[in-house]
Amino acid sequence: MKSKKHVRSISISDEAHDRVLFEGDLGRLLGVSLIEGSSLEVVGTNGVLRLEIVDDVLRRVLKSPGLELSLSSEVGSCKNTKKKGR
Repeated sequence: MKSKKHVRSISISDEAHDRVLFEGDLGRLLGVSLIEGSSLEVVGTNGVLRLEIVDDVLRRVLKSPGLELSLSSEVGSCKNTKKKGR
């Protein structure tokens, strides 16, 4: 993130599962790319988000039935929401 003012929250669990939650505002979406087949990079006006994910797994998830891709107008970022049987 370009500034801490774009970060909403950071939470690191002390539990055995070692969960971490990072929330922020990437701003206007500038680009999405897969780097070397193992990292998803989302670039926004307020920063960059990189996730390690193998392209085969990403493609399989994106092709999953019931997966809805939406653009959040509130934060200007892309998110995936899986909706269960309507």
